[in-house]
Amino acid sequence: MRRKVVAGNWKMNGSSEFARAYCLEISSHLPVDDIDVVLFPPFPYLGIVALSDVAMGGQDCSVNASGAFTGDVSTEMLRDVGARYVLLGHSERRVMHGESDELVAQKCLSALKADLIPVLCVGESMQEREAGAAFDVVSGQVNAVLSVLSKAQLKRLVIAYEPVWAIGTGLTATPDQAQEMHQFIRASIANVDAEGAEVVSILYGGSVKSDNACELFAKNDIDGALVGGASLKVEEFIAICRARQQV
Repeated sequence: MRRKVVAGNWKMNGSSEFARAYCLEISSHLPVDDIDVVLFPPFPYLGIVALSDVAMGGQDCSVNASGAFTGDVSTEMLRDVGARYVLLGHSERRVMHGESDELVAQKCLSALKADLIPVLCVGESMQEREAGAAFDVVSGQVNAVLSVLSKAQLKRLVIAYEPVWAIGTGLTATPDQAQEMHQFIRASIANVDAEGAEVVSILYGGSVKSDNACELFAKNDIDGALVGGASLKVEEFIAICRARQQV
């Protein structure tokens, strides 16, 4: 059975005061039945979120276990502070930090070995979509990861489809566009493991808000959302969680 997941990616935003107030507010509205609610705060605030009732994760991890890797954070360090998830392959990491499909795949493997749940981000740019290459791009990103995982590991993966052109732009893929890509991703998983395809949760990300959440969640292959900017407003994020509960 696929889990319903609503995750909030704070990116490089917030403060200790913000994190404490946010977690106090959201904890008063949890648990939300049958939904996994996850927050991805910046690394300095993981300890604050860990004290709340919300599951949390790191925004990235290293493929290395330890050593002279200044600025990196290992999977074991994330586990040590209470993280259950880790966000990997976000387009901002791929574009701004030059992360390749192969590196993202190795990070997913490292996360799974450390008993973390990787949330793998995939998605195409506007130029790639307009060139008719959207499915090829997403297929390459997904298959790079599937190729290094066992069937047991695959079943613990979460995938987030985030069209790059819809991240922070106010643009959103239509529900039909999102469903089409989610269905394609699930079919790609089924080519490797049909059973796994029915277990892996696939989230939509890209300007998700409370006023479009229900329409997105009504689609068969959209299991939840990875929320960016809207997750910084706790009332808005809670409303999106409620929308996932209702649909």
